[in-house]
Amino acid sequence: MAITFGTIGTGWITDSWIDAAHKSSKWQLCAIYSRQQEQAAQFGAKHQCSNLYTSLAEFLADAAMQAVYVASPNNLHFEQAKLVLRAKKHCLLEKPATSTTEEWGELVAVAKEEGVFLIEAYRHIQEANYKLLQKLLHHDQKLGEIYGASFTYASYSSRYNNVLAGETPNIFSLAMSGGSLVDIGVYPVTFAIALFGEPKSQTYAPFICRTGVDGGGVIILQYDHFGVQINHAKAYTSTAPCEVYGEKGTLTINATTDIESIRHWDPRTKETQELAGPCVRVVKPNVNMLEEAVEFARIITEKDRVAADALAEISRIVVKVTSDLRRQNNILYPADTKA
Repeated sequence: MAITFGTIGTGWITDSWIDAAHKSSKWQLCAIYSRQQEQAAQFGAKHQCSNLYTSLAEFLADAAMQAVYVASPNNLHFEQAKLVLRAKKHCLLEKPATSTTEEWGELVAVAKEEGVFLIEAYRHIQEANYKLLQKLLHHDQKLGEIYGASFTYASYSSRYNNVLAGETPNIFSLAMSGGSLVDIGVYPVTFAIALFGEPKSQTYAPFICRTGVDGGGVIILQYDHFGVQINHAKAYTSTAPCEVYGEKGTLTINATTDIESIRHWDPRTKETQELAGPCVRVVKPNVNMLEEAVEFARIITEKDRVAADALAEISRIVVKVTSDLRRQNNILYPADTKA
C-alpha cells in the first residue's frame, strides 16, 4: 500500500518529488500546505490534489497523512521538521536539513522519541550508478589504495543576476541560511562523505558575494592518507568532471548527480573502460528523484532503522563539516548564535 504524504513548499523541487513519488507507485500525495491560498490552489490543481491547507497546525492534524516532504526555505527546515515529527509523521527533509549540528541532533532525537523516520532527501547518493561507484571502490577495490579525488558541481544560478542587481534572493541571504555551500556544495561534500566517511579536517577558500554568503569556492577535505578537492559554485559554472585517483588507475565520473558515465583508466594497459549502468532520465526542469523515492519508501515500510541511521550519520557529518567551513569564513546564520 502506498504511503500517503503531504508537502510543505511549492517550488520546482517539490514538483520533482511528487512526480517521482507517484512514478515509484510507493507514495500517494494527499495534502498540500502553503501559507497562501492562491499558491496552494495553483499547486494543488497542477497535481490533482484538492486537500489544501494554509494552517500548518491543521495540515499536520490530517490523520490520513503518514509522511511530509519538507522543501521550504532553508531557515524554516528545523522548526517545521520538528513540528512534523511531533505530529508523528515521517519527515523527508530537503537538503540542507538544518543550519547547525545542534539542530540536526535535536531532530534525530525527536524522531526516535516519536517513533517515526527522519530522512534527509539527498537524491544523488541513492542513484544506481553512485552505489556502483561505492562498490567499485570498496568492494571490488578497482583502484586499490586511494590517492585522492576531485569533485565538481558549479552551475551559474539565474538568481545570481538578482544579487548583481542589488537584490537579496533567499538562497543568497544569510538570514535565510543561504549560500552556495549549503545549496549546491552539499552535493559534492555528501558525495565525498558517503564514499570516504568523515574527514579529519576541512578548509574552505570561498568567494564571498555582496550579500555576505559564499557564491562558490574550493574545499579541501583531509583524510588519513589522501585529500579530496571540491569546487562548487552558484556564481560561476564549471564543466570539469569528477575523478578518483588510485594505485590502479583513475575513475572519471561525469558529474556528482545524474551519473551517466564511470570510466576507468588503467595505467598498465593505457585503456579506458566504461563501467556505468543505465541512468534514470526525466523531463526537465524536473530532476531524478525516483531512486530515493523507492529507497525511502522501503526504509519506512520495512522499518529499516539500520539504513535510516546510516543516512542520518551521513547527514550529521555533512552539517558538521559545512557548519565548520562556514564559520571558518565568518558566514554566520541566525541559528549559529543559538548553537
